Amino acid sequence: MEHLEEVKNILSDVLSLREQKDSLKEDSTLLGNIPELDSMAVVNVITALEDHFGITVDDDEISARTFETLGSLTRFVEQKLAG
Repeated sequence: MEHLEEVKNILSDVLSLREQKDSLKEDSTLLGNIPELDSMAVVNVITALEDHFGITVDDDEISARTFETLGSLTRFVEQKLAG
């Protein structure tokens, strides 16, 4: 997971997680575990990821599975970068 720290930093910045950021690991559950991660925040996180990594995410590519864990979100970003 080459981009795990970058994705964690973006998630933390967008959601203003502050010290909670340090407890986020690859297998940390995102949806349902981080109250700040609501539907509007998901849109903001996707936009921030697009800007940072220079990727484009289509609406039909995003599912709850994408945001299940920090690892699943990072894998999604890495697949977009490889594609």
